Amino acid sequence: MIKNFKPSARTIIGSIVALLILSLAWWLTSIGPVPISSLSYTSIADTITEPTIVAGPKMVHQEMPSEVRAVYMTACYGASKVLRNKLVSLIDSTELNSIIIDIKDYTGTIAVPTKAAILEQGQEGSGCKIRDVKEFIELLHSKGIYVIGRITVFQDPLYAKHHPGLAVHKASAPTVPWADHKGLQFIDVGAKEYWDYIVALSKESHDLLGFDELNFDYVRYPSDGPMSNVYYTHSGVNGVVTDARRAANLEEFFIYLHKELSKPNARGEIPYTSADLFGMTATNYDDLTIGQVLERALPYFDVIAPMVYPSHYPKGFLGFSNVNDHSYEIVHYSMKKAVERTVATETRIASMAYTKIESKTTTTDGGVEQVLEQQGPVLYKKPAYSTGKLRAWIQDFDYGGDYGIPEVNAQIQANRDAGVTGGYMIWDPANRYTRGVSY
Repeated sequence: MIKNFKPSARTIIGSIVALLILSLAWWLTSIGPVPISSLSYTSIADTITEPTIVAGPKMVHQEMPSEVRAVYMTACYGASKVLRNKLVSLIDSTELNSIIIDIKDYTGTIAVPTKAAILEQGQEGSGCKIRDVKEFIELLHSKGIYVIGRITVFQDPLYAKHHPGLAVHKASAPTVPWADHKGLQFIDVGAKEYWDYIVALSKESHDLLGFDELNFDYVRYPSDGPMSNVYYTHSGVNGVVTDARRAANLEEFFIYLHKELSKPNARGEIPYTSADLFGMTATNYDDLTIGQVLERALPYFDVIAPMVYPSHYPKGFLGFSNVNDHSYEIVHYSMKKAVERTVATETRIASMAYTKIESKTTTTDGGVEQVLEQQGPVLYKKPAYSTGKLRAWIQDFDYGGDYGIPEVNAQIQANRDAGVTGGYMIWDPANRYTRGVSY
């Protein structure tokens, strides 16, 4: 027994609080569990039922920098904390502000965790997986780094394996998927069932994992293979796709993707989007036999990214016998042409988003307005898009030449000198970027 015990005021108050807590706990137990409403994940398309996702803390996305300065990271690099921290360190110690990470790679492997049943087969690929990508993105966001997720679209050998009927086929064997010189299969652009697969992956990557922007690569028809032996079951007539139809089919995919990704998620958010185009879409007006035309992509993405790698231009371009010796000139010329076409208010390209100009008006010296019938090539009215809508892909890898500090700096400066304000993304499949570059 403790003698002469006199309880303090604090002790008395504590006892009263404890008694109240015990009483409240007994009452809650007696009435049973309180139902908690979960947050339903918005349906991607009418035919897809998404799983129910338990509501969590609000996803914090980064705003797109006024000038994106990004480096690319493969899924294999992202899967290793040691390797990926090297790129984070590079960004921390330079003027870089963004990173591109593979969501779906060239094999068709989905490199990030997914929940929708429609995406399960993409998890079976042999490519690298970034299991903790959500936590990694949270780390990047804590540093103010803008995160772009790259999705290879119509080049998808894994999906073609599971769904051969949606693939590009061989004309010599119409039930057998066609492959390019690397043995990689493509999905037919006109296979609309596949479009929902890309939309579902895009939605989850933004809404559940935290990617700020979705970057779509291989948005095109195949090339670099036995092209005389292709058969398009979904795009073509009797397996053949005309030049005009290629570009129109691809634009229809752009329209669908834009419509679906413009639907806000449960938090009222929509992702930024970008599309990678061949570098020569900036200087050519045909579809390069792959369906890509600059003006037919501009209306549907926040950013268009021409891949103006100097090493990939043909010998003799601009009169240069060795294009690798003229990295500044090639990037500057290409992106300057892209700027001119982007800000123009008229075009001869017949996009589904543009209106045909039937006539023009002019005013005479006497102040009389006259209507002039359209003369020359048919023109279409288009919006004057901002130069911030362009962002060049440039190279920091050796192919046909050595690319070091002078060559990378030259490309960055050429892009800015051409009037591009949206920034640039630097590609190196080995993820070994040149130190000392003035980003």
